[in-house]
Amino acid sequence: MQKMIKKYFALFALPTLIAFAVAFVVPFVLGVYLSFTEFTTVTDARWIGLGNYLKAFQDRDFLNALWFTAKFTIVSVVLINVFAFLLALLLTKKVLGKNVFRTVFFMPNLIGGIVLGYIWQLIINGVLYQFDVTLTSNANYGFWGLVILMNWQLIGYMMIIYIAGIQNVPKEQLEAAKIDGATNGTILRKIILPLVMPSITICLFLSISNSFKLFDQNLALTAGAPSRQTAMLALDIFNTFYSKAGFEGVGQAKAVMFFVMVALIVVVQLAITRRREIEN
Repeated sequence: MQKMIKKYFALFALPTLIAFAVAFVVPFVLGVYLSFTEFTTVTDARWIGLGNYLKAFQDRDFLNALWFTAKFTIVSVVLINVFAFLLALLLTKKVLGKNVFRTVFFMPNLIGGIVLGYIWQLIINGVLYQFDVTLTSNANYGFWGLVILMNWQLIGYMMIIYIAGIQNVPKEQLEAAKIDGATNGTILRKIILPLVMPSITICLFLSISNSFKLFDQNLALTAGAPSRQTAMLALDIFNTFYSKAGFEGVGQAKAVMFFVMVALIVVVQLAITRRREIEN
């Protein structure tokens, strides 16, 4: 059986590899090439070197989106993982109806981004109207509105992953620690957290990548208003590519830089957290 698998592996994998190349590899390579050109369509691309990248860094909207996205990601990742972990700790104890709570907390993750953005726009603006302001009156309102939306959508999803990790902690170790007189805080720091590191790695990866790539919710909630002060990187790239004539190459250059930046951050995060897994 093993010989048959090795013999025909390439044949059965070929359709998937072709689909992957056509749908991802070729467009990605072409996109990198186009970031060094001036174009309106693929057929009229004219090589200009690093000109698009220089224009991107001279664009104040792009630099503002970069800073806004970085702030948003830091705040969202911390809050999402802290609250998700605390909920997971609570819902792995003997709590009445904990399976119902798990389902309810997970459900927001099933709602689409655009719909979710408009729902929270109505909710938050309904509160802010009482103070004669809206989400787009001030960039701070839009920032915290996005943070609330992102937390509400992802906390339940991360909670499920943390629950799976906590449930895999050997009960014998917890019981032995309690017999030895360890406090709940000590058990959490010395036993639970080290053994849940694989779940932490996954949750950090997902929350960081999703926070950086946020687009639908940003478009629906604020659309970058006021004056593009709440536009995140994905929305800024979209606006550059489709709203500015002759800036297609600049938009493509921004997209390439966006990909490289997120990839580097995620790789570093995975390297750090996986090293902790090995140590433990």
